[in-house]
Amino acid sequence: MSLADSWLLPDGMGEVLPPQARQIENLRRQLLDVFHSWGYDLVLPPKVEFLESLLTGAGHDLDLQTFKVMDQLTGRMMGVSADVTPQVARMDAHSMRQQGVTRFCYSSEVLRTHADNLLGSRSPIQIGAEMFGHAGLHSDLEILSLMTDSLLLAGAENLCLDLGHVGIYRALLSEVELPQATQAELFDLLQHKRLDELPALLAPWQDQPAVAWLQALSQLNGGPEVLSRARQVLADAPASVITAIEELETLVQALSAAYPQVQLYLDLSELRGFHYHTGLVFAAYVPQLGQALAKGGRYDDIGRAFGRARPATGFSTDLKILASLQAECHLATPIYAPATILADTAGRAQVSQLRRQGERVILTMPDETERAERRLVWQEGEWMLQSFESEVQA
Repeated sequence: MSLADSWLLPDGMGEVLPPQARQIENLRRQLLDVFHSWGYDLVLPPKVEFLESLLTGAGHDLDLQTFKVMDQLTGRMMGVSADVTPQVARMDAHSMRQQGVTRFCYSSEVLRTHADNLLGSRSPIQIGAEMFGHAGLHSDLEILSLMTDSLLLAGAENLCLDLGHVGIYRALLSEVELPQATQAELFDLLQHKRLDELPALLAPWQDQPAVAWLQALSQLNGGPEVLSRARQVLADAPASVITAIEELETLVQALSAAYPQVQLYLDLSELRGFHYHTGLVFAAYVPQLGQALAKGGRYDDIGRAFGRARPATGFSTDLKILASLQAECHLATPIYAPATILADTAGRAQVSQLRRQGERVILTMPDETERAERRLVWQEGEWMLQSFESEVQA
C-alpha cells in the first residue's frame, strides 16, 4: 500500500471541513426548527437495520443502493440506511401506531453504494419530512409548501418545481394489453425521454385507444397551460386520469398564489419513483445545479408491508447540496485568552459569561504564539477585553 492509499477517500465519499461543516450544522438546526414549527416531530432512525426491515416494501432500486453487512451477534444480514423514508414508515406503522395524522421529520447521514448521478454523493446528509394518515390535496399541498419554504430559507434562488402524477400513467397503462417486456421498454423510453422511439414500439397496438393517450402523454410537459391541453387530449381517458389532472390544477393554483416567484413545470410522463410512488411526484431545481435539489411525492402503500397501509407523502433533500447554495460562512472573530485564566475565579466567570452571550472564546496555550484581533488581557487588576487590529494587520 502506498502512502497516498492511506488517506485517499473512496469515490463519492467526501469530508466536510471548517467552516462548511458549521454552515451545514447551522442550516440543519434552522430547517429542523422550521419543521418543528409546522408540527413535525423529530425522529432518529438507526444507521443499520436487519435487511428484512430496511428493504421491506422499498423496491429493487433501494436494494441496489444498500450496503450489506453481517451482524456478528446474530449472523443475520443487515443493511446500512440508504434512504430514511422507509425507516420512518416503519416507525409510523410499527413503533408509533398513532391514530389520525402524524408528522415526522429527520436529519441523518445515509450511505449508498452508488450516487444518484455523476454529481451526487454516496454519503448525503438526508433531511426531510413525512406525513402519514391523510390522502388528498391538503396533505400534498402542505408537504409542497413546507419543502418550498425550506428551500427558500436555505437561499435557493430562481427555484423551479417540477410536478407530475404517476397515477395518470398507471391508469392509462392498465387500459392497454401490453406484454411485460413491452411495458418495461415503454417505461425506460419515457424515463430517459427517448420519445422518438415510442411510435415504433407501440405500433402493434395502435388499434387500442389508450396507446394514443400514452403517446400523447410524452408530449404533455411545460408550463401550467399543459393541464388545459391534457384535459382535451385525455378527455375520454379513465375517470382517475381526469381526477389526477384536476388535483394538479388545484395544486398549481395554490402554489402560484403562495409562491409567485417560483416557476412551475408540469411533466405528465414523469415516472420518477414509479415503483415506489402512487400519486403526485415532484422535484425542485435551481439553475446552477445539474440535479434535483429536493424531491418527494405520495407513497400510500409503503406501510402495508409493516401491517399498516396508511396514506403518506413527504420530501427530502441533501443538506450538503443545500448548504452549497449559501454564501460562504464567515465566523465571528473569536476572543483569545491565556490558558492561565482558568486558574482565576473572576477570569473563569468572565469567559463563561462571554460564551453564554454567543462569543467564541479560545484559550491559548503557554507556548502558543498569540496574534489575535480580540484578547482578554490582565490589566490593572482585572481581565479586560481589548482589540489589537493594528497589530494583527501589521
